[in-house]
Amino acid sequence: MTQITIALFSSQKYDQASFDACLTNHTGITLTHFEQALNEQSALLCQDFDAVCVFVNDVVNEAVIKQIAALGVKSILLRCAGFNNVDLTAAAAHGIKVCRVPAYSPEAVAEHCVALMLTLNRKTHKAYNRIREDNFDLNGLLGFNLFKKTIGIIGCGKIGLALVNILNGFGAKVLVCDPYAEQGNYTICDLDNLLAQSDVISLHCPLNE
Repeated sequence: MTQITIALFSSQKYDQASFDACLTNHTGITLTHFEQALNEQSALLCQDFDAVCVFVNDVVNEAVIKQIAALGVKSILLRCAGFNNVDLTAAAAHGIKVCRVPAYSPEAVAEHCVALMLTLNRKTHKAYNRIREDNFDLNGLLGFNLFKKTIGIIGCGKIGLALVNILNGFGAKVLVCDPYAEQGNYTICDLDNLLAQSDVISLHCPLNE
């Protein structure tokens, strides 16, 4: 059996627990965890690995790709949906395949986004800090309803659509700006109108020009 070796960078304890559990029945894969982020200084750690597994803060630019290609790396595996930190042109030039996770638990991200919205509109973070100091003053904590508010979503992929479904339950009006958006339970508009009309704006788009 061919043994595949993978270097996992920016490794956290939860990464180790999750990946080690998944690899229990996959004897053909050897995974090595590195707490360091992948960048030009740490690229030498990729010696003798077939692939690197990276996260959002790892640097996979042209210089890094040139280094890891020379060390024999054939694949860059992103354990995230975004890939803006990878120079795809350089990867293709060096014959390195790039894979990502397009459906990175969109419901979990959308629910966390709503949690942030509720923190914003109900000021729970400020109230929490006051209560810890035995201060129960309500002044300055006046919030607002999401009901009938206009929420603008820039980028309506899997996460954006999951967020739309939640916001519809709140009774909010949802505006979407996305060149690939199809008709749905929202109003499609251009960026200028979305910025002008929205009470809250949520970004769910790739980091590009």
